[in-house]
Amino acid sequence: MEVTVIFGKNEENRVIQEKTTIKEVLDAMDISSETVVVKRNNEIVIEEESLVDGDVIEVIRVIYGG
Repeated sequence: MEVTVIFGKNEENRVIQEKTTIKEVLDAMDISSETVVVKRNNEIVIEEESLVDGDVIEVIRVIYGG
C-alpha cells in the first residue's frame, strides 16, 4: 500500500503494510505524536486510526506557549 504524507513543505509517498496506524508512520518519521495534529483526507483523526491505500496524511505541528 502507498500513502502520501505532507509535513510542512515536504510531501512524500510512503509504502506501508496493511493495517499500519498513523502512530506507526509518525514513529517511522521520528515525529512525536504529542507534538502534532494529523489530518487524513482533510479530516482530523486520532493516531490509532489505520491507514488504507491512497490516503493523504497531513501532519501539522502544534505550537505550545503562553
